[in-house]
Amino acid sequence: MTKLAKPANPSQRDAWLDKRLPDVEQVRPGLWSIPVPIPINPLRYVLVYALEHPGGVTIIDAGWNTDEAYDALAAGLATAGYQITDIQAVLVTHIHPDHYGLAGRIRENTGAWIGLHPADAALVHDRYDESAIDDLVAREGALLRRCGVPDLTAQELAGASMMIRHLVTMAVPDRLIEDGQHLDIPGWNLQARWTPGHSPGHLCFVEPTRRLLFSGDHVLSKITPIVAVHPQSAPNPLADYLDALRTIAKLDIAEVLPAHEYRFTDLADRVNYVVGHHEDRLAEVATTVGESDGMTCWDLASQLTWSRPWETIPPFMQRSANNETLAHLVWLELDGKLTRTPGEPDLWHRTR
Repeated sequence: MTKLAKPANPSQRDAWLDKRLPDVEQVRPGLWSIPVPIPINPLRYVLVYALEHPGGVTIIDAGWNTDEAYDALAAGLATAGYQITDIQAVLVTHIHPDHYGLAGRIRENTGAWIGLHPADAALVHDRYDESAIDDLVAREGALLRRCGVPDLTAQELAGASMMIRHLVTMAVPDRLIEDGQHLDIPGWNLQARWTPGHSPGHLCFVEPTRRLLFSGDHVLSKITPIVAVHPQSAPNPLADYLDALRTIAKLDIAEVLPAHEYRFTDLADRVNYVVGHHEDRLAEVATTVGESDGMTCWDLASQLTWSRPWETIPPFMQRSANNETLAHLVWLELDGKLTRTPGEPDLWHRTR
């Protein structure tokens, strides 16, 4: 059963549960939370955070590149007393379209600089440049076939994310933000923390003076973010993710400001829950593989416990589920609990 984190603002939590857009809100003096709608997505919105400082604002994340998102961000900034043209910097937690997609358009209209971790900046060209997309789709298709996805289905699923390609403005970052770097934002003691897993270069931002954590998708109040093996992932993203979670849990934080759902206060408890969720999943994967004499990742994914029956999961999300299952298989393989027979498809076995 999903455990909900303790809300910092119950009305924001209620809006999430009621499937409503939460209000634009002043979280602290000089700090605003602005919900920016994202289309065709069950997350419904990104929470963009605007940090006031002399000369304008810095925002953390941006949303997808739609007119609706741009107008919502502009309206939220107006509530705070600013205009889009007052944005001086866009700190992007990670490269996914709902966080990065609008950043380029904002830069075009304001001259703001865009900051991203080097590991995600290295992926921008292959993911979003028109000249490279076909190669990325081909690599995803090859991975899916090795997972045991039937050829025609693999071809369909490999290009499934192209339906949202138009929601991203291609934008090479102006600045690379390293782990531990202090961001030069007047009036703010903002520090970057590299938290890989959901993406190779995912960043959280810590404000130790105010005891705040801007967590992006690294740790959320209700759902667990997708941690998957795919052509642009690290070799063992689940290990990276769990290590980063445990590191973040040690921070002295009063409030977590995630990019989705709602703000919450119980960081350590939430991290413990998420770590436990993955430990349970690892055990389920190992047990299920052990009951067979060689199993493909695709067949395994269809037999695991999900929030809904496998056959009712949309194809794009089945691809995500498969690749997330593969991340658990890889973790167990590198831990010596599973082995694989390479091929097309790979077959997985319990270590004897």
